[in-house]
Amino acid sequence: MNLFRPRPVVLPSLALLLAAVGCSSADGDASVAVPSPSSTVAELCRNLDQALPSTVDDLGRRDPSPASTLTAGWGNPAIILRCGVERPGKMSDQEADGVEVNGVGWLLEKQGNGSFRFTTALRRAYVEVTIPEDRTANGMAPLVDLASAIKKAIPEGIAD
Repeated sequence: MNLFRPRPVVLPSLALLLAAVGCSSADGDASVAVPSPSSTVAELCRNLDQALPSTVDDLGRRDPSPASTLTAGWGNPAIILRCGVERPGKMSDQEADGVEVNGVGWLLEKQGNGSFRFTTALRRAYVEVTIPEDRTANGMAPLVDLASAIKKAIPEGIAD
């Protein structure tokens, strides 16, 4: 069985890569699909929701619709967190890009719209964070802000 192992990356170089993406605008409130995890994972996600910071990357919390303890958001355009997502297929790819930020491993995937999606690795629940293109100038600052809550609420291990 191939387990995704994040490779440490020097943060400043990735911040420069993210900053080079550019900017565009998006208006309106965020709407996201709410994951449907097992009851065990849903409980971990509820614990995470209670531990999440009120600000991420200096942006106030502004949750997407529909309201759920499995999703959270900050700013507009929103940095979106979804807890209890399915394991990304890319985690089986030995060439996949991974980073470690403050003790939390992440799979890094650049999206076609210029955003970046990060998914936790080696945790009992998969947590996905999407940073929209307009918010990439600060690199992985959102992941730094979220690391403490994730370490507190989502234990290390393999997700169900």
